[in-house]
Amino acid sequence: MSDPGARPVPAATAAPERVAVLLPLPLSGAYDYRVEPGMALDAGDFVAVPLGGREVIGVVWGPAAGDVAETKLKPVLARLDAPPMAESMRRFVMWIAHYTMSPPGAVLRMAMNTPAALAPLPPRIAYLRADGPVDALAARAGLRLTPPRRRVLDLMEDGPSRAPGEIAREAGVGMGVVKALIAGGALVPIELPAGRARVDPDWRRPPVALSEAQAAAADALRTKIPEGFSVTLLDGVTGAGKTEVYFEAIAAALARGHQALILLPEIALSAQWLERFERRFAVRPAEWHSDLTSAERRWTWRALAEGHARVVVGARSALFLPLPQLGLIVVDEEHDGAFKQEDGVVYQARDMAVVRAQLSHVPIILASATPSLETVVNVRVGRYDRIELPERHGAAGLPEVEIVDMKLHPPPRGRWLSPLLHQAIAAALGAEEQVLLFLNRRGYAPLTLCGSCGHRMQCPNCTAWLVEHRLAGRLQCHHCGHALPVPRDCPSCQAEGTMTACGPGIERVAEEVLKDFPEARFQVLASDTIGGPREAAEIMRAIHDREVDIVIGTQVAAKGHHFPWLTMVGVVDADLGLAGGDLRAAERTYQLLHQVAGRAGREERPGRVLLQTYMPNHPVIGALASGARDRFLALEAEARQEAAMPPFGRLVALIVSGPDGEAVDRVARDLGRQAPRGDDIAVFGPAPAPYAVLRGRQRRRLLLKAPRKTNVQAVIGEWLARVKTPNSVRIQVDVDPYSFL
Repeated sequence: MSDPGARPVPAATAAPERVAVLLPLPLSGAYDYRVEPGMALDAGDFVAVPLGGREVIGVVWGPAAGDVAETKLKPVLARLDAPPMAESMRRFVMWIAHYTMSPPGAVLRMAMNTPAALAPLPPRIAYLRADGPVDALAARAGLRLTPPRRRVLDLMEDGPSRAPGEIAREAGVGMGVVKALIAGGALVPIELPAGRARVDPDWRRPPVALSEAQAAAADALRTKIPEGFSVTLLDGVTGAGKTEVYFEAIAAALARGHQALILLPEIALSAQWLERFERRFAVRPAEWHSDLTSAERRWTWRALAEGHARVVVGARSALFLPLPQLGLIVVDEEHDGAFKQEDGVVYQARDMAVVRAQLSHVPIILASATPSLETVVNVRVGRYDRIELPERHGAAGLPEVEIVDMKLHPPPRGRWLSPLLHQAIAAALGAEEQVLLFLNRRGYAPLTLCGSCGHRMQCPNCTAWLVEHRLAGRLQCHHCGHALPVPRDCPSCQAEGTMTACGPGIERVAEEVLKDFPEARFQVLASDTIGGPREAAEIMRAIHDREVDIVIGTQVAAKGHHFPWLTMVGVVDADLGLAGGDLRAAERTYQLLHQVAGRAGREERPGRVLLQTYMPNHPVIGALASGARDRFLALEAEARQEAAMPPFGRLVALIVSGPDGEAVDRVARDLGRQAPRGDDIAVFGPAPAPYAVLRGRQRRRLLLKAPRKTNVQAVIGEWLARVKTPNSVRIQVDVDPYSFL
């Protein structure tokens, strides 16, 4: 087996007798295969090869290592009729594999997650109306000319060819009507080219009216397009119109014949973004998210690979799509934690997007009103450029932020909204304006316990409490999905009717709102109440059209939405997220609450934000109230630098897990004994993870801390090589961890 890690990936091979093929499997490198006479292969070609007793699709990765005997080589079975993987993409795969310490094949699998697209798309079948009058066509088909059949035949009289579903939809009939006319020959088939008709975004269309600051920012971004690789932070307050500004950079890339990739943290909530894109460019972009059907994924992947789709917007997995004419990457809400992939290959999509831009020699834009400390420091040292939009677009001003000290203004017993917040809600509703109540906690209550014996309802598979979802009538684990009905009696002491919900979730806040404002129309907005992008789009439309008075939401309500009549935001628990030992807790809480506050007053009507807190003197709360974002970030950077923590130092987490606690402890102890020492390197642990059991697996953690200049991959590689690990135990490496659970 050859190791492609240290070897450059060549652009092409000249009909070699053997090649290295990388397979989308968790293997450490490529395998050598024989090339049969007459088969011409280049690096990047997709090929079918034998592996064991099955056929696997892989990618020609370059020349073979030549360390396998000729008699043991198996032949390449076929070259697939698909656009080859670009050299920059192959380098990107290897870069991520090295950085994250993952098998190259596991990274390749993310770039090959739509294998059906590697086969050419089948031709499309559409239908035309046969020649002749309506009555004659019906008679020839042996059908009675019913009103539905007449509607279909009238529709198809002079129109273009249509697919059966389109015919049924436009004529307002069932598919059975269309099928009967096809079977009788009244509608005749024609074969159309594969895929969909190409409709390019119209970059020539004039943009929306830009302010002077927006126009200057757009001009600055346009100049980046032909210059090759650069990283630019588009730093604008909430409501400053950052999206319209980077749309002009996309237009400039399209004008030069390039493709553009836009990453959003929550593609399921992108309805307003897609509408704005369509207003600017007359068409919707290609989309990439988990709600696509397999046919849609196949078409999108192929259209991008062949250059037929010019712009794609997606979640972090879109980073691995084929874009042979890539000219621009945009990461919107670059600070968002959703860009961190925690399972499988562990990576930060924002950081890897910068790497892909560099390897592809294209500019990248990072947009945010609350940029991450890593990005801010990169701007400060000159690695990244920065363009600022310090004011909201149009007549809108930033909202007024008020602190509600819950020790001075406590809610009534059993309630969660203080009298001040209650009054503010009533005032906004009285003015026929909308309200957002924010609590970053799903369900009805985070804990259910017995009032008699204190028994707590815990997940049997995880070290986590079961969350009550009263609307669904169940207790559920938010980590593994385990669920059971809400018990009336205690399962431990059998006391009757003693199970009590403790603490608020958004369903409990909704219950309080319903009692206090029974006439108000409300919408609960959380990840588990949204079925997908289509349902999310309908919810956003209803809020925008003022069919909702009060939105009660978790963090998904903070992601870039623009509701003209939403003027009041109430944060039910501003302290949530500040506790614990997470080094990014303060930064993340500030970002989240700042983004939530930014939903208020985005049009002419002024906005108001109330933060309910038991810690009014906390630096995060003070920064939110004063608007001193840069001062807060400077203090946060100073504290991190003093402790040599990221972005001024390196962290790598090792998570040891397995079904057998003794085996996990044994490996964790061995890792602790063999831990690297010296040169300012420190290792903490092993220790049980905060979630010591997750999905039935025991978990232990170790954390390596090192100076910024340290090659942590080499250190970790040597460390792991000194420890024998049984097959039942897994060691996950998380370079630059974001979660410490």
